[in-house]
Amino acid sequence: MKRISEITRRDVFNLFLYGIDKNTDFGTELLHYNYSGKLSELDFLKRIYNLEQLPSYDGRYLNAEGDIWQHTVNNDDYQKGWAFDDERFKLSNGDDEIFLKFLCAVFHPAVREERGCWQECLISVNELLRMDGYELYPSGKISGRDIYNWREYNDNEIDVFVPFSQRNEKAIRAHSLKLYICMKARNQICALFEKYNDVYRETNETGFQYDVTTEEYVFRDISCFYEPRCYNRSSKYVRTRDMKQFILHNSPFCVFDAIELYFRYNADNNYSKEMNALLVRQAIGYQLIQGKLKCTVETSLSENTIAAIPEKGLKELVTDAENYYRDGNKQIAVEKLWDAFERLKTYYSLKLDKKNSANKVVETMSHKEPHFQKLYEDEFKVLTEIGNGFRIRHHETTQTDITDDRQYDYFYQRCHALISTAILYLEESVKSEAE
Repeated sequence: MKRISEITRRDVFNLFLYGIDKNTDFGTELLHYNYSGKLSELDFLKRIYNLEQLPSYDGRYLNAEGDIWQHTVNNDDYQKGWAFDDERFKLSNGDDEIFLKFLCAVFHPAVREERGCWQECLISVNELLRMDGYELYPSGKISGRDIYNWREYNDNEIDVFVPFSQRNEKAIRAHSLKLYICMKARNQICALFEKYNDVYRETNETGFQYDVTTEEYVFRDISCFYEPRCYNRSSKYVRTRDMKQFILHNSPFCVFDAIELYFRYNADNNYSKEMNALLVRQAIGYQLIQGKLKCTVETSLSENTIAAIPEKGLKELVTDAENYYRDGNKQIAVEKLWDAFERLKTYYSLKLDKKNSANKVVETMSHKEPHFQKLYEDEFKVLTEIGNGFRIRHHETTQTDITDDRQYDYFYQRCHALISTAILYLEESVKSEAE
């Protein structure tokens, strides 16, 4: 995807080349920050690219690593910012992901100069990226320091991590979200937490240094949302700062909160991989994906099937719907899925109007077999009536309100069943035409 414009890329490069203007009480101060931080350019680029596999522009060397060493270390005759326009790195004209991955590496704790003005630089970079729909955000910690990833930016969303129980509070209170974690699994979770319970050194405002553990950080984070409690031997729900008691004698939703929050301090190691293996062994139908526990037993299309959807708009809407549904945001998931349903009707719109395009989709699904053709025609009609009669889209105000998550589940799964079946037949049709 190439949403980041040439203008934005050049403006970001210029931050590193010419500095950042910062207003102070004494006027404007120009701050300079080197993109490779405390590393050499060569060592920095080796963190992102396999330089041994990239070509050399200097005939004396076999690959880019030797070339770059010669011109940045041995002779240092490359001009400042040379890497930004080097075709091998695709920073000025490549996919957005390449550019964003580069920026995430710039602000990694192993790279950035902590005493430098990296935070001011990050703020300026994000101001530019957000104009093209992206931002860098703290996705976890290593040695108590933020590491950054990228995501699509929505200025209506609040940039705060909200743990599982709080994201799904409405469904939990309505008893529409159920979860069970056996004692064996809880003990294994405790053991894994202990394995990844690192010690960090912090410094307060007076310069005094003290040690803080991952467990203490997690309890601090939980306290931002609710007071950490557990059941004691008298079955009273009491305050606790003991992680083992919090996990063994608590709601499974609170256990999920701790699992997610531990990830924020272990994003750069095998914690996520080991936790997901534990969840599979214990038949807990969730996986830790980018720091959030997402249900893996809901109806969904395989990645390969989604990737094979030939119509880009339909693919994006289906992907968005599934992501929102896994995150528990069922209202938006249903809205996106109904948008996908309407998009499906126009699949053949280059040649046909919407009505005839929808009929063509039905013919493709049924292979013109009368009984299946009527079945799919009826289902298209019913789903259209549901979309017209219920408040699927939040901006519509004249339809019947949906106030129960279980109804959202029903609408989602019914519409999803039709769309997923249609996609499989349309994919088959495309392959047949290609042959």
